[in-house]
Amino acid sequence: MRVLFDTSVLIAAIIEPHPMHPHAFPWLRRAKLNEFDMFVTTYTLAELYAVLTTLPVKPRVSPGLAIRLIHDNVETIAKIISLSSSDYISTIKRMSELGLSGGIIYDALAVRAAQKSVIDKVLTFNIEDFKRIWPEGTEHIAVP
Repeated sequence: MRVLFDTSVLIAAIIEPHPMHPHAFPWLRRAKLNEFDMFVTTYTLAELYAVLTTLPVKPRVSPGLAIRLIHDNVETIAKIISLSSSDYISTIKRMSELGLSGGIIYDALAVRAAQKSVIDKVLTFNIEDFKRIWPEGTEHIAVP
């Protein structure tokens, strides 16, 4: 099985006090055990770093700790999907056609990566946004 992890799931899986940690962490553990192929997008790595280093948790996640968490929990186990400039342009056009604006574009890029890499399941806690972007792919979208 090929599973794309959204940033929302990665944050919950990595940060133990996160309220959704008990739901997300088992998926990360299964990925580490090679029970399925884990995928992330290139922009997810940057978004993960940004969120980790600004989370209102105590103690704060330092830049050094953030890179270690990304390395240990994503970089060493996930296949990383790169999107081309044409992928970005077609995704932006699709959002315009759907009349969607704002940060939902990042979820749309995850959908584009899932389509491009023939992903079986996209794990996200933003399920309603993903369904608006990819109504024909709802059977691939899941909450951990």
